[in-house]
Amino acid sequence: MMRRLILISLLAASAQLFTGALAMAQTPSPALPNQALYDPQGFLPPAPAWDGASRSLLRPASDPWATDFERDPELDFSPNYEDTRAWFDRLDAASDWIRIEEFGTSPEGRPIYAVIASKDGAKFDPSKPVILAQAGIHPGEIDGKDAGMMLLRDIAFYGRDDLLDGANLILIPILSVDGHERASAYSRPNQRGPRIQGWRNTATNQNLNRDYMKLDQPEMQAVRGLILKYQPDLYVDIHVTDGLDYQYDVTYGYNGENGIWSRSPETALWLDRAFKPAMNAALEAQGHIPGELVFGIDDQNPRAGLSDGGLGERFSNGWGSAAHVPTILIENHSLKPYDQRVLGTYVFLETALTVLADEGSDLRAAVEADRALRPATVPTNFVPSEEPVSIRPFKGIRYETYVSPASGREEVRWLGVADPELWQMPFYGSVPTLELARPEAYWVPAHRADIIERLRMHGIEMETLDEARTVSVEMLRLEDIRLSPRTNEGHVPVRVGGVTPEARDWTFPAGSVRVSTDQPLGDVVVLLLEPQSSESFFAWGMFLEVLNRVEYIEGYAIAPLAEAMLAADPALKAEFEAKLAADPEFAANGDARLAWFYERTPFYDDRFNLYPVARETR
Repeated sequence: MMRRLILISLLAASAQLFTGALAMAQTPSPALPNQALYDPQGFLPPAPAWDGASRSLLRPASDPWATDFERDPELDFSPNYEDTRAWFDRLDAASDWIRIEEFGTSPEGRPIYAVIASKDGAKFDPSKPVILAQAGIHPGEIDGKDAGMMLLRDIAFYGRDDLLDGANLILIPILSVDGHERASAYSRPNQRGPRIQGWRNTATNQNLNRDYMKLDQPEMQAVRGLILKYQPDLYVDIHVTDGLDYQYDVTYGYNGENGIWSRSPETALWLDRAFKPAMNAALEAQGHIPGELVFGIDDQNPRAGLSDGGLGERFSNGWGSAAHVPTILIENHSLKPYDQRVLGTYVFLETALTVLADEGSDLRAAVEADRALRPATVPTNFVPSEEPVSIRPFKGIRYETYVSPASGREEVRWLGVADPELWQMPFYGSVPTLELARPEAYWVPAHRADIIERLRMHGIEMETLDEARTVSVEMLRLEDIRLSPRTNEGHVPVRVGGVTPEARDWTFPAGSVRVSTDQPLGDVVVLLLEPQSSESFFAWGMFLEVLNRVEYIEGYAIAPLAEAMLAADPALKAEFEAKLAADPEFAANGDARLAWFYERTPFYDDRFNLYPVARETR
């Protein structure tokens, strides 16, 4: 009885909170010159009419558990962080199946939380599969938050608790909580709704969907900890795309789709065989148009072709494939109305719970098979294929072109009408440009405690030395090093053209770690620690100190030493003369000539361009 009284009072408070929140959301933005020009509905293309069966999932605004999204007459509103948390707190207080878990803190001090739906109590039944659904890694793309609120409400009060009989659900309603609160009507000009949207990047101006490998940001470090804690069987990362207009409203994908190469081939096969057909059928039955996750290759020529968008491990789907965590990237279509996207996401999450309840044991078997893989080489540094790998039928939207007086060129004008003819689109996949040999292990010196800590946050197993140890290893001399002329995610990226292994007996002090590649995350280890990998710590500019040369030698000292070297070593003299003959620019540069000799003396900095992470080979 007490719980019911609390619930009644909380619901009354909820109505008052929503009234205030909606009033705030409808308060006009500060006046701008010709403000009507900046209304997104005024310059976005028209949307095809939609009235799908999933509209039956909406609760009336008068319902005491209607969400703020459902109470909005236009179904174009998403609540702020504070009101969202207050709503979930009320749900937690009213339902024994819902609980909130704070698992991190944002740079601006806001708690990052998950909402957990389970009938198992404080500890999950290990036989039940777990879905982790993440919304708001890009806060303007917040469909998953409002869909998750509706689904959790229906689980708690409206007869959908059967979904928890065979699976458990963890929802992160807002991952980038600081970006969520940098909200305005002008955050995403290519997207139709909600009318107030969060900002793409965090308070520290970072794009969290580039941080799955380097783990720079507290938000992503917290997510990795949550994944390690609950070991989800399926990870769903919910976004909203942009680019081409097309008929699909819910597009989604995963690495290895349609038999394409994957670091987790058995998982991809399960997703192809068991998940995708069931998901597409459920979405279509509710009036949605599901599609495969693709990206146009030319915004000015919509029929030019499609690509997979890249397979990089810095993104959720690439990381999931390498870490053997089944990961689906949802990209709802930005030009579809907000209610259509939210309802499609609801159907997706509901169906995912059903599929995992029925097929979860087979998925777990597939994951275990992938975790046992230890490939001798690790392909990396993917680029788009030069030729299309297939032709795909595509449900396009009609368009026309016109010459814009603003751009002075032909621009595309989408007409909002489904093209009845299927477009036959060239599809460009991704191909690796580098094959990395898998060593037995890597050795990371104790003075790079920051790198060691990032490895630990990944859940990577390692041996920590209690005392110094001298081991026979390969050290890597870096060649053709190029620093990026601009920053990326707060780093100065570095590219290395090649490496020369040097056999050394190297002493690693106490606190250093040996990181074996014979573990389920072995591919991640290689990708992070090989300097030629575009996803490595080195490539992100975390080892810039090795590019600093220490000590030098004056001309008055090196010149006579060089003359003596020439006299004493005929082979060196022949090599020098060949260099002079082949390179006139070098021959004319006295400093370069003396530097050539200096590099061949024992006085030269032996650790210049020597990567401090060592390989242990078989």
